[in-house]
Amino acid sequence: MAIKVSSISETYGKDVFTNRGMFCGKVEDIECDLKRFKVRSLVVRAAKESYISKMLGSKKGVIIPFPMVESIGDVILIKHISLPVADEEPAKEGAASESE
Repeated sequence: MAIKVSSISETYGKDVFTNRGMFCGKVEDIECDLKRFKVRSLVVRAAKESYISKMLGSKKGVIIPFPMVESIGDVILIKHISLPVADEEPAKEGAASESE
């Protein structure tokens, strides 16, 4: 489904939330494919103490591919982003204790 915006400049500075209501930050820039007249991605500056800034650590922002954008209105909704679960760490600890 295509998301319609009358002007690209309308998206600058809009708040970005996940579809679970977590605040990510504000749109800082937009990457466009000028040959196809399509938006490729949104550059989101992570707000301090936001959901996404906790994931990024010292990084200042993130590039969100446009297919992750669900809607654009007063705010921009994106698909929820979650941290990958590290299953390998407990397995390594268990293997070390077995060999001792």
